[in-house]
Amino acid sequence: MPKFTFSAVDSSGNERTGVVEAPDPDAASAQVKSMGLFPTRVSVEGAVAKGRPRRQRQRRVSGASVKSRKPVVIGRIASRKELTVFTRQLATLTQSGLPLMRSLEVLARQEKNPGFKWVIEQLAEGIRSGNTFSEGLQAHPRVFDRLYINMVKAGEAGGVLDVVLERLARFMEKSERIKGRVRAAMVYPSIILAVTVIILSLLMMFVVPKFEGIYADLLKGAALPWLTQQVLAVANGIKNHFLATILLVVGAVVALRLLARTSGGRKAIDWLAFHLPLFGDLSRKAAIARFSRTFGTLLSAGVPILQALQITRDTSGNALLVEAIDYVHDRVKEGEGVAGPLEHTRVFPGMVTSMIDVGEETGELFEMLNRVADAYEEEVDNAVSALTSVIEPVMIVFLAVVVGTIVVALFLPIIEIIQRMQ
Repeated sequence: MPKFTFSAVDSSGNERTGVVEAPDPDAASAQVKSMGLFPTRVSVEGAVAKGRPRRQRQRRVSGASVKSRKPVVIGRIASRKELTVFTRQLATLTQSGLPLMRSLEVLARQEKNPGFKWVIEQLAEGIRSGNTFSEGLQAHPRVFDRLYINMVKAGEAGGVLDVVLERLARFMEKSERIKGRVRAAMVYPSIILAVTVIILSLLMMFVVPKFEGIYADLLKGAALPWLTQQVLAVANGIKNHFLATILLVVGAVVALRLLARTSGGRKAIDWLAFHLPLFGDLSRKAAIARFSRTFGTLLSAGVPILQALQITRDTSGNALLVEAIDYVHDRVKEGEGVAGPLEHTRVFPGMVTSMIDVGEETGELFEMLNRVADAYEEEVDNAVSALTSVIEPVMIVFLAVVVGTIVVALFLPIIEIIQRMQ
């Protein structure tokens, strides 16, 4: 049976470490909890990176903490995955009864990312100085977005911060899962397409052009078959204008990125993403799932509906949804409901607006939004599975057609030469 090392805290907030034997990580966590401890990390024994210092950079000294210096960070301070893990661990510790400041100190000690470690230390120091948790989060906008800050602020106002942190952790875990599924669906065809382009480029640049001289000698000036002429023309064009082709592709990518920075360009690109063959339906369902999950999570935390719509708009990542949510926000501000304006935008399917309408009628809007999110996340899973099962044969057929065309084009002159010899 495998052994698992664990880090945990007891009911007094003291950190404990040890080793347990269990069949899997979940069983190991359950075993640690049965000891009356709250696990913060469970990993297979021996999986800890080599050279890891035994002494931590931050220690508790007479009720205070020794802080590490602010590191120089280029780019993102913490990844979305690191922030999700932090939120889950913080929710677990606070729900177990550990004070918020002590929970942050425990998480800071075990954090390996220097930049994020410093941020967590600053949060703990802020609470020690008398500030609220949300005030500390607002000091680090590069790490915590408006959704995160406003949910925590609502939890503090209602005295249910531990509950809100749990909801926030579930929201982030589901968001990461849906992103991962969509990303996985895009990665496979992208790799296959890239490999196909590289192989075909090498074939057209270095192999196909050599046949032109061979055919000229064998056919003694006779005309080549039409298909062969076209393939040789493409091959020579790629070979003779390779640098220009690369520059053209790079220029197109740069132009597309610049276009995406304009409001009209961004809207056109997002519209195209919703209507692409194979991928359009997946993109639309993922966007609706994200909207429903974000909006529902904010409402369940007690964030006012107009503010929740603004935050949902800012985190939607899609120009079509931004425009639709802006319209809904204006109508709700004038006293209307959510379902009617949503239906008017024609971005959301009828099933979604109908479920939201029922939620408004019954006073359970956030619960209905979460049900919509659950349904669409399941549809995204099914769409990804269907897409991965379809994309492989499509790519194989495409590659077979292209390679088959080249092979046939190269063999047609040989067949003609054999016929002349006979």
